[in-house]
Amino acid sequence: MLDERLRFDLKVRPGGYAWWYFDAESPDGTAALTIIAFVGSVFSPYYAWSGRGAPENHCALNIALYGAAPRWAMTERSARRINRTRERFEIGASSLSWRDGALTIEIDERAAPLPFSVSGQVTVRPHALTDRTFTIDADGAHRWRPLAPRSAFEVRFEEPSLQWTGEGYFDSNDGDTPLEEAFRFWNWARLETAGRPTLILYDTDPRAGPSRRIAIDIDETGVIRDRESPPLGSGPLTPVFRMARHVGGDGRIIKTLEDAPFYSRSLMETTIGGARYRGFHESLSGDRLRSSIVRAMLPFRMPRHDF
Repeated sequence: MLDERLRFDLKVRPGGYAWWYFDAESPDGTAALTIIAFVGSVFSPYYAWSGRGAPENHCALNIALYGAAPRWAMTERSARRINRTRERFEIGASSLSWRDGALTIEIDERAAPLPFSVSGQVTVRPHALTDRTFTIDADGAHRWRPLAPRSAFEVRFEEPSLQWTGEGYFDSNDGDTPLEEAFRFWNWARLETAGRPTLILYDTDPRAGPSRRIAIDIDETGVIRDRESPPLGSGPLTPVFRMARHVGGDGRIIKTLEDAPFYSRSLMETTIGGARYRGFHESLSGDRLRSSIVRAMLPFRMPRHDF
């Protein structure tokens, strides 16, 4: 029976959202990916323009491949192209399915803005599950679950031709109100170093209430231990849209993976507690996301179709 923590039929309220997030880097550092499955797509201009009354009518699977064969796809689908059950989430021709403790992600998408095919399969096998949910705002309306910080990834793509195996990360977020109405800004980092637990830093600046800083270690059995947050410094602005990136410790940006008007994703290194860590870093600006100008730009990368 599927563990309750992994189910895809989470109820999403009008105005709210849910997403399941995966990231991994190949062992040789030449390739990386992120995958995000959305209900009530938080970045969707169509969801915002609709009044957000029907989150199931605004779902998407975001695929980002980095390296020698980069691809980026995020096509939004309506409720008639969606099917969600406890163990399976179908989004257009793509799907996520749990079976025997492994998640199979079948991908059949079109990239944007150039419509290259993105097709393949990613299998995720969590080593251990955690048992804590964190609230990231003052009212408990926005929640984060670092479900499986260490998972085995098998990556097999036909378009583009790509194959590798490695270790990666899996979490989920959900909330009851629009993201940009709840937060001015946030930074998140998932960091690894040999012989030590996964380190996750999550710093949010809610519009109501004090800032929240989460710093946790998660060991190979899924046990979470709180730790002191490191000093938060300013990394370099992103090259194109000049997004701020605040990093813990003596953080250094290795590579900018995504440079969007309201969002950045990067690979970073930092020294914390005498250990050198490497991993993914993200920054999000709620102030920019709520801008009507930014929303008008997004369909260029986030089309809405029912194929």
